[in-house]
Amino acid sequence: MPVPVVQLPRRVLDGFGFASRSVSMISRPACAEEVQATMKQAAREGHTVALRGAGRSYGDAAMNGGNLILDMTGMRAVLAWDPASGVIDVEPGVTIEDLWRLCLRDEWWPPVVPGTMFPSIGGCASMNIHGKNQFALGGFGDHILEADLVTPAGEHLRLSRTENPDFFHAAISGFGMLGTFTRIRMQMKRVESGRLSVEQASVRNFDEQFDYFEAHHADSDYLVSWVDCIAGGSGIGRGQVHRGKYLHADEDPEGKALLDPDRQDLPGTILGVPRGLVGSLLGLFNFNLGMRLVNFGKYAASRVSPTAPYRQPHVAFHFLLDYVPTWRSAYQPHGFIQYQPFVPKETAKQAFTEILRLNQARGIVSYLGVLKRYRPDNFLLSHALDGYSLAMDFPVTATNRTALWEMCYDMNEIVLAAGGKFYPAKDSVLRPQDFRRAFGQQRLAAFSDLRRRADPDRVLRTEWAARVGVDEPSGSPHVLGER
Repeated sequence: MPVPVVQLPRRVLDGFGFASRSVSMISRPACAEEVQATMKQAAREGHTVALRGAGRSYGDAAMNGGNLILDMTGMRAVLAWDPASGVIDVEPGVTIEDLWRLCLRDEWWPPVVPGTMFPSIGGCASMNIHGKNQFALGGFGDHILEADLVTPAGEHLRLSRTENPDFFHAAISGFGMLGTFTRIRMQMKRVESGRLSVEQASVRNFDEQFDYFEAHHADSDYLVSWVDCIAGGSGIGRGQVHRGKYLHADEDPEGKALLDPDRQDLPGTILGVPRGLVGSLLGLFNFNLGMRLVNFGKYAASRVSPTAPYRQPHVAFHFLLDYVPTWRSAYQPHGFIQYQPFVPKETAKQAFTEILRLNQARGIVSYLGVLKRYRPDNFLLSHALDGYSLAMDFPVTATNRTALWEMCYDMNEIVLAAGGKFYPAKDSVLRPQDFRRAFGQQRLAAFSDLRRRADPDRVLRTEWAARVGVDEPSGSPHVLGER
């Protein structure tokens, strides 16, 4: 008999941005049977359950205050690895770092990775995460071959594009509301060098940003741009684009040695400063004027930096957030939120320009901006579309929280008017009416039908799902009410 939920240990859990916090009971299952038994026990006792991997969602998508969290990091086994085909089977607690450290020496790399190597594979699948190459290879779910899902209703489902395809396309992007992945089979990406060829280009505004992306995304493997969100006038949207391409063995004979994972580790210092101290130093500039100076300095340096291609290890190119392991401490004590809208290519430049002008007019500006390109996919509640995203980090202070949320609601209106979407892994501000306008009644109705089968008693819950009204009928007063 499982331990009663009320007797489980309690922990204070944060969102990755530190702006959300709550206390939950914690269970760390070691196998699928323990997952199912714990969910049944929680249902009997009247508790809800949320799934949590590495806790890298920025807001409240892996939180469940006052109720139960299933910590899936206890299921972290690699179940099978075939170096000949590049197919791997893993439990959901395995991380992106676990994948590349295992596969790289056999000349394989995870096909889609975020800006940090620490998220769990179960979380990546549930959110259908993206990388700097979404426009080329799609999202994380595009490389999942099959998966096993345990539902609160007691079903053990095998999911693929031909077996339970409705659940396959909904659980991937379903933010953990249909059940628990207990096994995920993926196809890795063949690489011939431990390095990429990288070019960088300084761009003076959004016009040049978008022109560069449209000119180069068809013949690039990766594209990402830093955006100075504080610059205004004719320089609005200025920044620096990085374009990455795979190297063949004959192009980079020396790169074969970097297929050794130990040769990929990030440097211990940045400009001579130990990486662990850089976050504290960043905190000295963590105010509007300070970040204006930092952004100006970065842009000025980009204007004189070399534009000739250079070679960079995979880890150094992909995992920029891991260069400074304590970077989030610069936002303490109140944390930050990341706001990342996804907008069709036809309306993205206008929408992002309007958003940055709104931020500057309100005096609440993003300290970091990142622009990326996308293509659509077939997952039911995916954020992906033929367009762009602009990720923005906004500090939360003792005095700006109400004004920041109000500004985000106004940004939501800009995004929705432009035909855009949002991303649960990054969201802290979405309202029920925004959620329904972004994803549409037809998709939400299909998801609700699957949820009734998988979780008829509504055992699965997160603070994010409750906030956006995942289980509310479309005509409820709360959904249609004013903010």
